[in-house]
Amino acid sequence: MTEASDEALIGRIAAGDRAAMRILYGRHSTRTLRFLIRLVRNEATAEDLMSDVYFDVWRQAERFEGRSSVSTWILSIARFKALSALRRVTERPLEPKTADAVEDSSDTPETTALKASKADAMRRCLAALSLEHREVIDLVYYHERSVEEASDILGVPAATVKTRMFYARKKLSDLLSAAGVDRGWP
Repeated sequence: MTEASDEALIGRIAAGDRAAMRILYGRHSTRTLRFLIRLVRNEATAEDLMSDVYFDVWRQAERFEGRSSVSTWILSIARFKALSALRRVTERPLEPKTADAVEDSSDTPETTALKASKADAMRRCLAALSLEHREVIDLVYYHERSVEEASDILGVPAATVKTRMFYARKKLSDLLSAAGVDRGWP
């Protein structure tokens, strides 16, 4: 059964086959978790959302229509869960007295510049992008999804995905330039 297609596994899951669920989870859990971590920026939250995502896969398997690949469907569920979690999170600002009492243990600009590598700069610049731009970059470059698949996952037209990609790359280029990172790699 480990060679069964994802679609066949979904059919078996819809029939209540737990072994099929374990196989599907094994195939897609790592990519799903990485996707969630990039969206919510918190590993513990992402792990909690993983449970919700795969519980929904279990419950909704019979509703899978096959209009997209199973992995696209799973990432769509994950995206919805992540966005819902991000909407629930509310941060309260620190009280001025508390903020003043926090010791500034950050490095000097010179130390920071010495520690920074291009990979670190890239991560910081990616994190500075808007959620819409991060999602598109993540799906297309890290998950190697086509524009059409990203369109399905995000629930927006393909033209919107292309537009977001254009502006995301432009913003990322500007951020990297501002961080002092040139386009070449050593």
